[in-house]
Amino acid sequence: IIGEPGSKEDIFRYIMASIPVSFLLGGLLGIIIYVLVLKPLISRGAEVVMLMIATLAVDLILLGMIGAYAGYLRSITKKGAVKFIFTPYDIKIWDIQGIFIISIFVILTLLLCLFLLLYKTKFGVAMRASMENTSLAEIMGVNVEYTRIFSWFLSGGLAAVAGCLLPFRQEIVPATGSLIIVSIFAASIVGGLGTIYGALFGGYIIGVSESYITYQLSTIFGSFILVYGRVISLIILVITLILAPNGLTGIKWRKIWRRNTLS
Repeated sequence: IIGEPGSKEDIFRYIMASIPVSFLLGGLLGIIIYVLVLKPLISRGAEVVMLMIATLAVDLILLGMIGAYAGYLRSITKKGAVKFIFTPYDIKIWDIQGIFIISIFVILTLLLCLFLLLYKTKFGVAMRASMENTSLAEIMGVNVEYTRIFSWFLSGGLAAVAGCLLPFRQEIVPATGSLIIVSIFAASIVGGLGTIYGALFGGYIIGVSESYITYQLSTIFGSFILVYGRVISLIILVITLILAPNGLTGIKWRKIWRRNTLS
């Protein structure tokens, strides 16, 4: 794609080129959070609940820091810095919104890389072993501490990539992460926490359900219903926990298919 300097095409390319940098910076932030906050708690025998509370505290601290920095930028530049959106800079690729094609490509690329890492390398086997049974992994000679650090690097990096793509779909404010955490949590549970593609399935199910169901309800009750899209995620989450606690990928689909076929 060729465009004039400063054109919409140039801005779109710059934003896309920033994705790898965002991945590295987000991964670095993930490592810092683990080393400074979670590692000391784990070494003292903290339970999962305490670790979750600690991450919530970190989230509030980061939220305050981002809000303060955004306010500082607004004061010195005299321009809006608290909220922004990239939708005006999106371009057409084959008469399709560019972010739609780019996001699919990024998701599939990341899924392929994660699959190859976790299932086709010795380090991936070590990571999965550390997750399933830490004590046994240490006995087998796995450097559990290193796998934890790398896991947090991946988590931070993937979250940063999502943060690069999300402004093409909605307006971003410092509290955006807190606002969409319900949908993220619901997608993880619905898809299943045990596999890579579970998050993909859960994300599409929650995303499509929120958009489609709230739109249909808005045609009946009015546009005010659109702000309650997160309720759809919670309803789907509750239904999933009741019928399939391990998520969709935790269901023995082959066993069900055989049972129905034989009957």
